[in-house]
Amino acid sequence: MCFIFCGKIEPMSKRNLYPRDYVESTYDIDFQKLYDEGYRGVIFDVDNTLVPHNAPADERAKAFFKELNDIGFKALLLSNNKEPRVKTFKEAVKYCTYIYKAGKPGKAGYERAMEQMGTDVTNTIFVGDQILTDVWGANRAGIRSVMVKPVKKWHEEIQIIFKRFLEAIILLGYRIYKIYGKEINKVPLK
Repeated sequence: MCFIFCGKIEPMSKRNLYPRDYVESTYDIDFQKLYDEGYRGVIFDVDNTLVPHNAPADERAKAFFKELNDIGFKALLLSNNKEPRVKTFKEAVKYCTYIYKAGKPGKAGYERAMEQMGTDVTNTIFVGDQILTDVWGANRAGIRSVMVKPVKKWHEEIQIIFKRFLEAIILLGYRIYKIYGKEINKVPLK
């Protein structure tokens, strides 16, 4: 299977579709341990990664971004949404920057994110809830990808719901890959 990006035909590798880890929630990840391992930048998707689709930043998200800042992380919101959605969320959580209309799964948004944070593929981690945008894009950019279960599944735009069905099939293959794959890279959990 191939996809077209900027006029180039690119093969879709199964390896690029599989996250390096798959966890229950963003909030379960032990970011202090990741910082101790040398990570300095973290890129997040917003909707269904941090809060339900189109929900405002809640107190949990606000405390979480303060905690990341206190640890020493640079954080960035990378979203395919329009600016008002992403900017409003960023202003509420404070301790991050953002890129809207990122063009995920294209690599350019991820590369721009690392440039803004002053990080690179060796010390940046990405956390998102979708395979076909978040995980695939991070893997294509060479960034360690962590997929989380959606905060509130099936309360999304129709095109995302359709993608969820395809992702369910991909995740069946991921279960086997997780057993035998050499690129699984478990994140520390709290």
